Amino acid sequence: MEYSNNNNNHINYGSDKKGNNQVTGDFDFTDALYKFLPFWPVILASFVLSMTVAYCYLKYAIPLYEISSVILVKDDKKGTNDVNILESLDMFGSKKNVENEIEILRSRSLLEQVVDNLQLYSATFYKGRMRNISAYQASPVKIEIKHPEYLDETAEVPFTIDSTGTIKFSTIAARKNEWVVFNGDTLRFIPNPAYKKPLEEAPLFFSLTNPKRIVEDLAGRLAVSASSKQSTAIDLNFKDAVPLRGEDILNGVVRSYIKAGVQDKNSLAANTLTFVEKRLKYIVHELDSVESAVQKYKTNKGIVDISEQGRNFLQSVESNDEKVGQINMQLAMMGEVEKYVSSNENNSGIVPSTLGINDPVLTQSLQRLHDLEIEYERLKKTTALQNPLLVSVQDQINKVKPGIFESLKNQRNNLVAGRDNLSKTSNTYSAALSRIPQNERELLEITRQQVIKNNIYTFLLQKREETALSFASAVGDSRIVDDAKSGIDPVIPKPSMIYLIAVFFGFGFSVAFLYVINILNKNIFSKNEIKKIIAWPIVGEIVQTENKQTVVANNGHIAAEQFRHLRTSLDYLGIDKTHKKLLITSSITGEGKTFIAANLAISLALTNKKVVLVELDLRRPKLNEVFKTHEDVGVSNFLTEKFAAEDIIKSTAHKNLFFIDCGLMPSNPSELLLTTKLGELLQYLEKEFDYVIINTAPVIPVTDAYTLSKFCDVTLFVIRYNYTPKNILKRIEESNAIMGLKNVGIIFNGLKSSRFDKRKYGYVYEKGYEKQL
Repeated sequence: MEYSNNNNNHINYGSDKKGNNQVTGDFDFTDALYKFLPFWPVILASFVLSMTVAYCYLKYAIPLYEISSVILVKDDKKGTNDVNILESLDMFGSKKNVENEIEILRSRSLLEQVVDNLQLYSATFYKGRMRNISAYQASPVKIEIKHPEYLDETAEVPFTIDSTGTIKFSTIAARKNEWVVFNGDTLRFIPNPAYKKPLEEAPLFFSLTNPKRIVEDLAGRLAVSASSKQSTAIDLNFKDAVPLRGEDILNGVVRSYIKAGVQDKNSLAANTLTFVEKRLKYIVHELDSVESAVQKYKTNKGIVDISEQGRNFLQSVESNDEKVGQINMQLAMMGEVEKYVSSNENNSGIVPSTLGINDPVLTQSLQRLHDLEIEYERLKKTTALQNPLLVSVQDQINKVKPGIFESLKNQRNNLVAGRDNLSKTSNTYSAALSRIPQNERELLEITRQQVIKNNIYTFLLQKREETALSFASAVGDSRIVDDAKSGIDPVIPKPSMIYLIAVFFGFGFSVAFLYVINILNKNIFSKNEIKKIIAWPIVGEIVQTENKQTVVANNGHIAAEQFRHLRTSLDYLGIDKTHKKLLITSSITGEGKTFIAANLAISLALTNKKVVLVELDLRRPKLNEVFKTHEDVGVSNFLTEKFAAEDIIKSTAHKNLFFIDCGLMPSNPSELLLTTKLGELLQYLEKEFDYVIINTAPVIPVTDAYTLSKFCDVTLFVIRYNYTPKNILKRIEESNAIMGLKNVGIIFNGLKSSRFDKRKYGYVYEKGYEKQL
């Protein structure tokens, strides 16, 4: 009777569209753990190696400290109104855009100034065990180059300073602040303001590097960003191996930035003051001429006073003429403004509208144009002409100018209309003047010119004083909130992060390595791999024995417990009082089917059941070596000669266990197994014994197992860990569809043993005895 292994206790198996059996379910973490656990030495070695590399890196890596600073700028969108008296006198100040100022702070031009001011192109150092160590604070001198832009790079030039202060290097001896020529460069040694930590008998070296390289290095380590979207504060961060040097560099960047802003404002104020002085000289000359004419006229005509009527009329005429003069002044200034706006050069010169035109709309537009031109000049120093930011500012300038021209046109039309109206009024007054005595009228004309010139003179004096005050009180549009300060601990490298990376790398590398090895390996490594290839259930797992023990089922080895589990699993396959015959085979030689057969038989015999083990591997029998018997009489003798079944059954050293050897190896084993006497032998054994275990040849070389399977109730198929080829197992799966084995259960043999494996079965084995958990 055949027994199906398709019962309720089975593991769930499925088939793909091609008919290949595969396991359904999620990733089996435990299986993967057991798969890689035997390789713990590789994982441990990888972990130790990565931690050692991390330790060496931390020991010899150059620590970097973070230096930070904060500045506050006037933003035209986010800034606040200042009430400081100096700010009120700053008529040339302009609010800035935070984003633009960030780009300026990042500019190479500022960093070039810092490199030149701090002589960063010349580094002093002394030698450590594994690397050079900066002597920024340990060297009493540093090197200044007269023309650093033409610097020839040198490396590791030793120098000494004797008791007299003489500095010796190469073949040159020089005093401090004395210019000397070295390798085509003119240099001198100057006192180091950062000198704080003198060295004890450590030789000093210096090296010279092109400033462009230093600027590129500093730009890569400088980070500039806005503190937040709402504030006008800018955060500056810099990383350096020497905290004091990093603070000097960051402070140098901020001070160069503020200094550049003040210089721009002073340049604008100086241009304005020059223009005002030039106009004053011209007006003073004209005023002197008019006053001389008044004096001369009164002297020649003998005029002392004018009539009350003439005085009143003069006051009216003076008021009219003053307005006409102001209009003419405004028209003249408008001409200057139009000339200024029409200029194609975006320079940061004076703004004439602030000196004579009172139209608020036009003044605001001119101020906007001036601010854009200042911004354009500032950006042009630090960015390329095709930079999108610079092009954007140029576009804004081009858009502002048409509005200014339109305002100028409207203002000029209004002024001309007003002047014409005043001229008509003046003509009326002139007609009235005809009734005044000639001398008095002529004096009035001269006096009127005097008043006009005097008013212009007073106006220019006021503007000159305002410009001078602004020039004298020039302050930057940005101020320092926090000077550069370095952190106490280095930010690079961070030991905790490095060790964490080392841990992940160590385990990750080992797992990846083992995973790749597993992919490249063509043998079976895990239960999941078996399940993906073939649909037979796995009914037992046997660990690899130590010292190649052949009998382990009756001692304290962990495999003994595993054979007990296997013994229990036979009920699952249908072995009972009426179904007793078990066939044990494998795919190829060496997978341990003989070991499994012998120990399973011993384990079953320990239950006080009569067990007979039949050696039907007629080509390479090995069970006789296990039980130490002679190959004199066995199955082959029973099948070919007139031997009775009881004549070939032998007892063993194990109680209740009997053994039938293969006998003399025949020349035609496959044909011998097809005889009817084999069935008679198995029927006899089934009646006399509780269990009949048959060990046969592997299925790949010969077909003996397929022949014997029809006589048996259960087939135990042995697969060995890291030995059975995957492609062989696939061939068996394909062959099983044609000439299948009967009621098959898989035994996974040769697993790597570990303490973790021992606990898997609920037992620990210590000092020769077993203890139930």
